[in-house]
Amino acid sequence: MNDFVVIRGAGDIASGIAARLFRAGFKVLLLECLKPSSIRTKVCFSQAVYDKTCEIEGIKAKLVNKDELLDSVGFIPIIIDECLDILNYIKPRALIDAILAKKNLGTNINMAPVVIAIGPGFCAGIDAHAVIESNRGHNLGKVILSGFAEENTAIPAEVKGIGAKRVIYANDSGNFKAIAKIGDIVKEDEIIAYINNTPVKASISGLLRGIINDNFEVKKGLKIADIDPRISEYENCFSISDKARSIGGGVLEALMYLENRNKNG
Repeated sequence: MNDFVVIRGAGDIASGIAARLFRAGFKVLLLECLKPSSIRTKVCFSQAVYDKTCEIEGIKAKLVNKDELLDSVGFIPIIIDECLDILNYIKPRALIDAILAKKNLGTNINMAPVVIAIGPGFCAGIDAHAVIESNRGHNLGKVILSGFAEENTAIPAEVKGIGAKRVIYANDSGNFKAIAKIGDIVKEDEIIAYINNTPVKASISGLLRGIINDNFEVKKGLKIADIDPRISEYENCFSISDKARSIGGGVLEALMYLENRNKNG
């Protein structure tokens, strides 16, 4: 089982990475937390934590335990493991930190022959062998072999001139109850969910691209929904994003480069 590429996280970016590596022939193992807070649930393998299995663009993922890894053929296994306990049982060929926490949550360069981290919070050459740029722009997906990715801007990318307003955050803590679903066309100020008895309203009119799982216990300030102002982008709600594909390509490049470098000395 030492030929797995282990990916920390199974959100939309991690899922795009996993899909690209899986299609390229790598054996992928995803690690997730007990209650993932992904909002783009139709394109996140983390949904398998709730539903036991899910499928993105024809690739299946299944929730398993470590004893079932040997039987994980033809799909991507996902394990609930926040603390990297799996490293006590397997020695992966590579480890990828795709949590996108904007800080290092325990990944270090000695965990595998190849360690790759996504976005800010890591220094290539110290925390990981390579860092992949995650900020949109000219360098998105770039392989960084020394130094840091760009700092987190904390500003969502603009879509049709709309940036921060298209992302909805919880105004309170409590139980989340969705009224709308991914792919629905919503109007500004329309109720799309409740937190306890408090309504959550659409911040703009558009296509509901992401919404957190029903009955999730949200904390104030947590990202809970995402609206795309482009009504014509319905199919994009159910496919891997351009950003995830670009970062996935960067990971694939880094992985192959670093493995060849290790092989050839």
